[in-house]
Amino acid sequence: MENTMESLIRIKKKLHEASYKLTPQRETTVLVLLENEKDHLSAEEIYMLAKLKAPDIGLATVYRTLEMLTELKILDKISFTDGLARYDMRKEGAKHFHHHLLCLECGDIEEVEDDLLIEVEQVVEDRFKFKVTDHRLTFHGVCHRCLDKK
Repeated sequence: MENTMESLIRIKKKLHEASYKLTPQRETTVLVLLENEKDHLSAEEIYMLAKLKAPDIGLATVYRTLEMLTELKILDKISFTDGLARYDMRKEGAKHFHHHLLCLECGDIEEVEDDLLIEVEQVVEDRFKFKVTDHRLTFHGVCHRCLDKK
């Protein structure tokens, strides 16, 4: 797994290839995302954490950075049952967005890296003549920690 600095260098390179610069505000936003990669943060949560690092950063700057990173497929924008848009770093070399397990009791979100839908994609492509370029899957249920409490 990449460390934070390797990831930052990789992202800086992708931005440069797309004719963007890694400004200090963008770097702060990216660092917050990398340091909290497992947390699936909302834009407001990212902004609050970025503000701790760079008090002069603006919410609009964070939103624009998140949108740009999403367009460049560095980030994925996802929604769960709370209705908030949340952001998730796309894994280097990943063909597809990874899957999630959402606990309806505690709200915990776990990531599933295995691509579980290869056969389903093939059926969709063959039967419906539809070229699948990506997919998103969230399993809703109760996590093992909540089950153990019962």
